[in-house]
Amino acid sequence: MGGRIEGKRAIVTGAGSGIGRATSLLLAREGAKVGLIDLDVPSAEVTADAAGASGGETLVLPADVTDEEQVARAVETAVERWGGLDVVVANAAVQLFGEDDRIDRLELAVWERTLAVNLTGMFLTCKHGVRALLAAGRGSVVLTGSPTGLFGLAPDFTAYSSSKAGVYGLARVMANGYAAHGIRVNLVVPGFTETPLVRSITGDPDQRDELLRRIPLGRPGAAEEVAAMILFLASDESSYATGGAFCVDGGVTAI
Repeated sequence: MGGRIEGKRAIVTGAGSGIGRATSLLLAREGAKVGLIDLDVPSAEVTADAAGASGGETLVLPADVTDEEQVARAVETAVERWGGLDVVVANAAVQLFGEDDRIDRLELAVWERTLAVNLTGMFLTCKHGVRALLAAGRGSVVLTGSPTGLFGLAPDFTAYSSSKAGVYGLARVMANGYAAHGIRVNLVVPGFTETPLVRSITGDPDQRDELLRRIPLGRPGAAEEVAAMILFLASDESSYATGGAFCVDGGVTAI
């Protein structure tokens, strides 16, 4: 019996860790061929090895998502290998803890770095990925957002919140622009998700407890739970969904 996206061809940015790794492994397990785009090649190779161990087909595609030439080359390599693309998952992002701040204290370099990866990187991934989907005549694009891009709930993360608000706008305008071409575009909105990065900055038990008190479900999410939503949006099961923001946040945006 085939998987839920058997035979589809996908690329995932930020595939070396966290939500990107969980998504890549799930897509591969459900039958997709997955291009693993990441600047950290050793981490992407770990993802590739894990996917291969369960029979998945992947391709490591080294690229800095802020560099258009590198992104274009990564997409072209995947298209050449598999004859096209069906799914684009634009996920790579940074959150500069200890540097991002309230706007009156925010350094321009932190703002520029955050926007370069989180918004320009999404733009470049989608620009070149959508070209491949147009050639295929259909497809699905999934962008990774954040509750901070929908509501002003992280005032000490001005650059990150602004970048994710931009991603929300990008997803919506793309959904409208490409619906007639058979291309769906949706936003997945993870909340506090247990990833290596989050664990590294929430070691303080009091700080962690305070974060959990704000979540109606009372616990952090798992990267695999976000990946499950991305799989749904990548699959034909979500064939009438476009322009939506699908929250996987334990209820944070509901209160």
